Amino acid sequence: MSPETPAPWGLRYVSAPLISVLRGRDYMYAPREVTIETTPAGGYLDLFYVRSSFQKRFEQAEAPLKVILPSRVESGSRDSFTIRAFAEGYRQKSVTFRLSDEIRDVNLDLAPLPNRLDFLSHRYFAGRTTVSFMTSEALTFRLQEASDGFGVILTETAISEDAQQGVSELSSPLIAEAYSQQLGEDLMVKLVLRGRSSALEARSSQSFDAPRDLHIFRVDLVSANSSAKRVQRSLEALSLLAKSDVTGCALEFDETLRESLEAGSLARALRPGGHFTDRYIRAAMRRLGELSPNGSVDFVDGSQLRPSSAIELEMALGNASGARGFLALLRSFVARLESTEEDQREALRSLLGPELGSAEFAESVSRAISTENACRETG
Repeated sequence: MSPETPAPWGLRYVSAPLISVLRGRDYMYAPREVTIETTPAGGYLDLFYVRSSFQKRFEQAEAPLKVILPSRVESGSRDSFTIRAFAEGYRQKSVTFRLSDEIRDVNLDLAPLPNRLDFLSHRYFAGRTTVSFMTSEALTFRLQEASDGFGVILTETAISEDAQQGVSELSSPLIAEAYSQQLGEDLMVKLVLRGRSSALEARSSQSFDAPRDLHIFRVDLVSANSSAKRVQRSLEALSLLAKSDVTGCALEFDETLRESLEAGSLARALRPGGHFTDRYIRAAMRRLGELSPNGSVDFVDGSQLRPSSAIELEMALGNASGARGFLALLRSFVARLESTEEDQREALRSLLGPELGSAEFAESVSRAISTENACRETG
């Protein structure tokens, strides 16, 4: 780690022989070896050799590392050596040594970042999408618009393995792909859009999930065009649903899918919570009442509610995950609303399991379809 140019001549050349007599020749003339380690192990290192406030050499490496520094006689009185260490999920830390001082082996203990992205959920429905970031502490964030999408910068935030996997699986008719990258102490999640990003507007909001003690930051991607047509198209799709969509073997699909999904996750997905999908869930519950005998919806706990009543509609929405036939109705709803099978599967996952990975949800749906097909084969 020696500069290409030698240090200027100084009094150290005169005093070096005398100091060598007192402290040994190696003290002034031998190169010095320093071992650098970090906690956690494997931290990244930036190494700076500075002379008279000018950087003379810069190297990057990974700990543990052995560095050879020039001898005292070959280094100037104003020479210094700086180590900057960092690791994903931890704060940066720097130390600086004067080359004339005693330099011992260095172990840099890195402190964890104050926040962490624990979970990520994604909803797509009727031409609109929302990505929700769930963290242990309140977020400070920035939204950066690019030609191919949006970058979400989460300040002083690390990312968990579950959230990292959730980002890599994020895809919808609006989002082509997503990836995360740790930029020093900040986390960037890039949302690459399909088509032109100028056709979408990005909105953001924050809330707090008290039962799970999680702070939620939402990025809403909305078409710049009027949403009135999308809502009208959705209501028309609901009006086309028939009793056959929620009776017979469709109930086998409904029951099997409910048993395959985690009860708490399904309840959170369908319960009103300020999501843009709430209006569609509400309209779907009303439609289920219209298709049910006597206008009463049966629930798995044995209760019955009439969604035509405002009070009972709210009670039904609070327990929507237990409404018999509701999951089957939502499947038929998205089938009439979305044009491709892939979009239908993503829209249904957004309604029933926004925190689930696409592969995990697809497996549950496949199991439910198999049960439904077996029902039909037996008549």
